[in-house]
Amino acid sequence: MSGQILFLAYRLPFPPDRGDKIRSHHVLKALARIAPVHVGCLAETDADVANEHMLAEVAKSWCMPRRSKPLSLAGVEALLRGEPVSFTAFRSARLARWVEETIRTRDISAIYVFSGQMGQYVPQGWRGRLLLDLVDVDSAKFEAYGKAGKAPRSWMDSREGRLLKAVEADLVARADATLLVSEAEAEFLRSRTPGTHDIRALRNGIDCAVFDPAAIQPEPSLATGGPHYVFTGQMDYAPNVEAAVRMAQRIMPEVRQALPEARFHVVGRAPAREVLALEGVNGTQVVGEVPDTRPWLAGADVVVAPLTIARGVQNKVLEAMAMARPVVVSADAATGIDARSNAQFVIAEDDAAFVANLLRLSEEPETGHALGSEARRFVLEQMSWPAMLADLPQLLGMEQGTCRDAA
Repeated sequence: MSGQILFLAYRLPFPPDRGDKIRSHHVLKALARIAPVHVGCLAETDADVANEHMLAEVAKSWCMPRRSKPLSLAGVEALLRGEPVSFTAFRSARLARWVEETIRTRDISAIYVFSGQMGQYVPQGWRGRLLLDLVDVDSAKFEAYGKAGKAPRSWMDSREGRLLKAVEADLVARADATLLVSEAEAEFLRSRTPGTHDIRALRNGIDCAVFDPAAIQPEPSLATGGPHYVFTGQMDYAPNVEAAVRMAQRIMPEVRQALPEARFHVVGRAPAREVLALEGVNGTQVVGEVPDTRPWLAGADVVVAPLTIARGVQNKVLEAMAMARPVVVSADAATGIDARSNAQFVIAEDDAAFVANLLRLSEEPETGHALGSEARRFVLEQMSWPAMLADLPQLLGMEQGTCRDAA
């Protein structure tokens, strides 16, 4: 099959500086090497608007309206329409018109939908190839929020999970293939989607040339004292907020009984109120947004990922492994990474295990060094982006597509 590709994403895939953007960025660049690609996405911030020009590197054409609808208004609209809030929040009449016009006037033979909320832009009568990249099962994430939270938010989250589950099933039925970030996520979706469908894993990769410890100077403030434990991520994202609170309030007090100078550094943009309140608590430093997380990873004695709610592959874990750091993760944060515990990283099943392993790695630096070296070897050999995306031409039905570097 020849033709062109329409790529729909709920955020601008530039720059690749957060989990969803990292995946969409590398997928988009791979698509642009297969055939001409047209990009429809939404801008959320002034920085997105300023970075719109980056689409010219890969896209034949694009449309990026500003997403300005307040979440409260999206919630009211969703209640009135009986839809998930994530659909009304990402609905744009301008983008819908552009998609319709692009399909009508361009030789579009395949549509790549990045995340379920963008499925609403695929015309019901679409007869070309449709790839649905759900990344992870969003409905299950909201179901978990609903069970763990308090009313009225828990009611809204439970509603979102229930409605998204139905939407996901409908989109899976329409798609030629549905992609998830790990085999565990793919199997989970199969278990809750009726019928026989092509549901498969398309795992995240890592750019080991970018995350190369030999090319990065460690953050100077981590050179003395410690040990220093680092956690990175988007810090207004609920699972990251919960993980930071868990580490500061439940794990660090036990660690500091044995290592009074131990420090925990929370590194990532937009720290939520609950995260900001951790400043100074049990040796916690809320660093917030930094131009580059790599110096903080390079300077860490141990990188931690104590997530209790996590779906799919955690880019933060791959980045730390590529930087040859010893990494201690929860079982949820290890999902989709086929490394071996105590060989390339350490899986801690509970708070006590986190404490024990942080103390062990802090007191046995040679063990940490060996773990870090094996971690980088693992991601170099098994988790590069080219290896992860090698099946895209076949999935698109474009095995003979034109190899391109940009539009």
